[in-house]
Order: sequence, then structure tokens, then C-alpha cells
Amino acid sequence: MLDDGRTVREVLTYTRRGSRLDTKQQKAWDAYAAEWVIPDEAVDEPGFSLESWFGRKGPLIVDIGGGVGEATAVLAANRPDANILALEVWRPGVAESLGRVGTAGATNVRFCSVDALWMLENIVAPESVSEIWTFFPDPWHKTRHHKRRLVTTTNARMIAERLAPGGTWRLATDWVAYAEQMVEVLDAEPLLSGGVVDRWDERPVTKFERKGLAKDRVITDLLYRRV
Repeated sequence: MLDDGRTVREVLTYTRRGSRLDTKQQKAWDAYAAEWVIPDEAVDEPGFSLESWFGRKGPLIVDIGGGVGEATAVLAANRPDANILALEVWRPGVAESLGRVGTAGATNVRFCSVDALWMLENIVAPESVSEIWTFFPDPWHKTRHHKRRLVTTTNARMIAERLAPGGTWRLATDWVAYAEQMVEVLDAEPLLSGGVVDRWDERPVTKFERKGLAKDRVITDLLYRRV
């Protein structure tokens, strides 16, 4: 437990992978990390403020598990007035994302590798988020691992509470069984309204989506709105 009463939750929705950077990733890290990466320990400092890291006020968008930043960079460049908090625990993915965001000229993204659920619960204020993106989260396809999925009844309530009224939560998955669980859980959450929608044309086709399509998996897009 931290001095201000916050607790560090056990990580259940992901596993950390290797942290070694290749030459290209290291170059991107060296160029952008000092300004655009929020160190894990920074969120534990008294008076921590997300706005201070962006240097401005603006609509807050939270990108959960953006991978190598293919979607993050494109979507952020199209929303220059928004402050985008990208939560990704894989350091090489963050480094590659930094390069993509930098190339896209999107200076409005800040990255952090703290557990997304902990960050949302403890740092992000209720009713403060205009959009949440969750594209191709780990499906934890084995039955015994379903409890590790991001979209559960408990998590859905907490995440929905962070959305401002009218705010949106966009999701995509290439696992039919996970899509069905998402619909079941999110339909049952009284703070949300929505369901399966056509593919979001603003979202670029990422490597995760390409892999799914190559294996003839069905891609499901969902859109839920805070009521």
C-alpha cells in the first residue's frame, strides 16, 4: 500500500515479455522517451498529474495495450487536440510506438508501462475520459486463463466509471469466443450502451489483425457509450 492509501494490484491481464531493444527501437527510445514516456515510479509521486505530462488541458483518450503503435500513431495524428495516454507494458513495443508516433508528427501521446487497470483505477479520475481504445487484447484463450481477460464484469464497471457521460469505449478482437464474452459482459453493464458495429474505418489494419485474417479468424469491432 502506498502512503496515500492506493494499493498496487496484482497483475492478471498480461505477462511481461523481453525488454531488449533492437537498433531501430533504441534510436526511437533515445529520441523521444525522455519527453513522452512517464516513468513507472512517477505515478507514485505525491500530487502526480497527467495534465502536467501533457503540458495542457484537453480531452483524455486512453489506449490500452497499443502494442507497437500502429493504430496509436494514426489515430493520435488525427486527434491533435486530444491528450492520449498509451498504456503498454512491453518495452520494445513502447519504443517502436515512439518511433511511429514521432514519424506521424503526433506530439500528443504519453506512454506509461504501469498496469492499465491499476492506472485507470488509481490515477485516472472518474468521468474524465472521452475515449478508450482496446484493440486485440490478449484473449487468454485457455479456459483456466479466462479470469485474466481484461473484459470482466468487475473491470467493465471500473472502466465505464472512468468514461465521461457520452464517452466511448471501442474494442476489437479476432477471437469469436472473447467477442461473445465482451458482448455478454458489456451489455450487462448498466453504465454502458452499445454492441457489435461495423469495422471502424479510422482504425488501421495492424499486424495483430493481419495475423488473425491470415488464420481466417473473424474480426469483431464493438462500440459502447457511457450513458
